[in-house]
Amino acid sequence: MTRRSIPLSILDLAPIVEGSDARSALLNSIALARHADALGYRRFWVAEHHNIDGVASAATAVLIGRLAAATTRIRVGSGGVMLPNHAPLTVAEAFGTLATLYPGRIDLGLGPVNTTSMGRVAGQKGRRQGANRSRVGHPARICNVAGGLSGRNPAGRLDSAGQASLRRWPARECGRHAAPSLTR
Repeated sequence: MTRRSIPLSILDLAPIVEGSDARSALLNSIALARHADALGYRRFWVAEHHNIDGVASAATAVLIGRLAAATTRIRVGSGGVMLPNHAPLTVAEAFGTLATLYPGRIDLGLGPVNTTSMGRVAGQKGRRQGANRSRVGHPARICNVAGGLSGRNPAGRLDSAGQASLRRWPARECGRHAAPSLTR
């Protein structure tokens, strides 16, 4: 019988357990990432969640930087930066900087946002309006992040995120932007 190896990874929400606080949840996530690193897990991703009681993983780029600093080998990344919540260039620069500081160890997962809860936070009048705005621009937002990671923003000017070493996707994936990938 052939033995197969399936790489193991963790997706963490930095849960705030009853009777605890956000600081303890974040410290628990760091401890879990260290343990996963020592056990040989391949990836440790954190999910971006806002306006949810019991979850401390709202600022994923900040947490990813701390997790990467606390570990030595495991890849660390986002199990979904919700692009409608962030300017694409800001995401590109944050993750480009992380990839420069921790070469070959940073993953960037991108996704649309659950507009129901975020709509209430942002004061949107209706779920349908937020959902349409979120979904329609998602491919364009991904391409804008990719443009920023490739060292050029959508207007074509160089920016500091271009210092990261990135693998490019075929240009056809994003029209005129050659989209790079932080993952291997």
